[in-house]
Amino acid sequence: MTIKETQELVDAWIKKHGVRYFSELTNMTILTEEVGELARTMVRRYGEQSSKESDMDRELADEIADVMWVLICIANQTGVDLTEAITNNLAKKNKRDAERHKNNPKLK
Repeated sequence: MTIKETQELVDAWIKKHGVRYFSELTNMTILTEEVGELARTMVRRYGEQSSKESDMDRELADEIADVMWVLICIANQTGVDLTEAITNNLAKKNKRDAERHKNNPKLK
């Protein structure tokens, strides 16, 4: 599925099942919550923090998908074409960072 198709799929789901988009501010807050849940899953799986019983069933892929879902909602409701945005962002990174990381002694 392309990024554009994903944006269209989320939009169709919102219109069919979600009634309407939450406000941009509400979605930003939901995004913060979802990133926190992803962080909690990461730190307990890959970091030093131990897992609680309630964390055992959390799937990393599902947490990442939740973050993506809300990001797509924010993009849709603010008129951002994510394909174009990512393409432009990658071009910016290629221009700015093409040699930066290769020449960073901390990364050698």
